[in-house]
Amino acid sequence: MSVDGHIVSAGEWRPISGPPENTESHTAADHALSEHTSRLIADGVPANTRRAYARQWAAFVAWCTTHGRLALPATDATLAEYTAALCAAGQAPASIEQALAAVRTMHRLSGHLGRPGTEAARLALRAYKRRRAAVGGGGQREAPPITIDALRAMVAACDLGTTRGLRDRLLLVLGLALMGRRSELVALTRDDVREVAAGLEVTVRTSKTDKDSRGETIAIPRGSHPLTDPVAAWRDWLTALERAGQLGGRLLRRVNRHGGVGPSLGADAVNVIVRDLAVRAGVPAAETVTAHSLRAGGATVAYAAGVPVAVIAKHGRWAPASPVVLRYIRAVDRWRDNAMRNVGL
Repeated sequence: MSVDGHIVSAGEWRPISGPPENTESHTAADHALSEHTSRLIADGVPANTRRAYARQWAAFVAWCTTHGRLALPATDATLAEYTAALCAAGQAPASIEQALAAVRTMHRLSGHLGRPGTEAARLALRAYKRRRAAVGGGGQREAPPITIDALRAMVAACDLGTTRGLRDRLLLVLGLALMGRRSELVALTRDDVREVAAGLEVTVRTSKTDKDSRGETIAIPRGSHPLTDPVAAWRDWLTALERAGQLGGRLLRRVNRHGGVGPSLGADAVNVIVRDLAVRAGVPAAETVTAHSLRAGGATVAYAAGVPVAVIAKHGRWAPASPVVLRYIRAVDRWRDNAMRNVGL
């Protein structure tokens, strides 16, 4: 459907041509965007972000319609009122932050010069965060990092005599060793992984911090444990793929209950697989484990082993000053450099 001069559907949002804001020297043709150009602009935003922003934008438009407000262009007051409404509904602060970003991004891509200011909205959100913290609801829930012991327990829970078990093993090992995002893992093809003398070279063709898709090759050394050796996991899954007649295409694929290998694995399925294996392995707080636990675990165990922060950030494709990496580091340091260690309590 078209909302305020934009195409909004269940899985996408993208700018289309609309009336110009300044007609002093330009005609409507100067502001027009072709279907092809609109699609290219939309595809410049990662698919997961597009889907999330589409949901947030549709919700904002619906709220504005109900309350007799204009969604595009929206005023500062409208954005503040909408933020207060989300707070009253008990939404997570991170979700509200995403809503604000979606509204602002829609205005920017629409060519509206006067994007709504966020100062009032963020003050309301700050007060909401304080109230949540006061009643014990503060703090961002984070997926617990998977340790090496937990990883081995999860791999041991895989039935390595089955095709599904071999796939799940590679998913777990690559997820941690690559510090991979779900989107990166499911996008890998067979040709993106190459065995070399020292281990594996994995090419990540695009990522959240590689918006121009220059690509980066990540080196993953051979392992010392038969269950979690990346090279062994890669070889065994490669054999399973060849046995199933899958000689190219995506690396991680669906496996049916009869062991048949199907289309590529979806990002949502990765979460389900990782959590299920955590539960089966008896990992602490298994119900809160997600695919991100593998990525967080890779950073955590690397830092605990003495790997410099800059090396971890580069390996995991984080921005050099990423606050996410620093959170993982602080989690290790609070025990390793603890003020109460060895005081005689």
